[in-house]
Amino acid sequence: MHARRLRASLKGWGGVGAMAVVCALAVAFVLLLPHTQPRGDGSTGLGGPGVAAGRWAKAEACENPQDQSLPPSNAEGDTIAAIKQRGYVSVGVDQNSYRWGYRNPNATEKNVELEGFDIDLARRIAQELLGDPDRIRFKAIPTNQRVPAIQSGQVDMVVRTMTITCSRLADVAFSAPYFLTGQQVLAPNTSTIKGYDETLAGRRICSAAGSTAYDNLAADQKSGKLPASTDISTTVPNQLDCLVRLQLGEVDAVVTDGALAASQAAQDPTVELKGDRFTTEYYGVAMKKDADDLVRRVNRILADYRADGGWKASYDKWLSPTLGRDSESATPPTPRYR
Repeated sequence: MHARRLRASLKGWGGVGAMAVVCALAVAFVLLLPHTQPRGDGSTGLGGPGVAAGRWAKAEACENPQDQSLPPSNAEGDTIAAIKQRGYVSVGVDQNSYRWGYRNPNATEKNVELEGFDIDLARRIAQELLGDPDRIRFKAIPTNQRVPAIQSGQVDMVVRTMTITCSRLADVAFSAPYFLTGQQVLAPNTSTIKGYDETLAGRRICSAAGSTAYDNLAADQKSGKLPASTDISTTVPNQLDCLVRLQLGEVDAVVTDGALAASQAAQDPTVELKGDRFTTEYYGVAMKKDADDLVRRVNRILADYRADGGWKASYDKWLSPTLGRDSESATPPTPRYR
């Protein structure tokens, strides 16, 4: 599609038409995204075969999952050596989460670049690993394909608003947390829904397949915390698809991370956050289970990113307009290692 046509068709994030186009692009572009950085050998099958046995055999054996990462180190092992030999780092990202990882439809550049808070972090990792923030290949990955993409070696890591959870620690390794958030309800301004409470009774809720939002909905409905009459059957591959469903009137509310919901409310002024966040969650960079050298190095990079003001500068640029400068999310989480 011609860039001018694309910008014209998407101009204005608030409309249903724009959201539908972006939703369609999210499905169409689940492939290697073009980039202007130097190319390696063209391979996307990264890492060795197989997946190491999980350290966490059962989710219940894990407590405080955000504190389970390895201590920082600059030491290099086989994983980092392979990345350096290849000449680029492969990163799974989102391309339709406004202010996190998205293609700006109003960009004037000939080649529309990915932008956002997660994209800044991914580029910082490439800079520290390879000396150049452009030695990176992005791959757009749906929410429910983040873990498989890592395990299969399609990407070296995922930087895509991915919550660190005990169940996921059985399948992938995580860095120390780089962002604090929690689940919240998004609904039309005119809705009588007040938050994550009894006002959701009889309502249709949308969440992303494979997300912590759906896991929470299912668990809370089973326990009785969520009304039994709440319909949670609508799930979609990418979280932004829920906003489209909401705009079309196919669902009554969306449950997702508050940080993402705030960005969506900024895209569409007819919707708003309802009530406070009802969970506490942390985003981390996800990597293969046996990539200990890469996990330690990413934690070293994150420590420097926090200390030198890079994290804060990125937050102020991308997230402070929607979350505010005084939000509890405006300060990077303090890491604790196992």
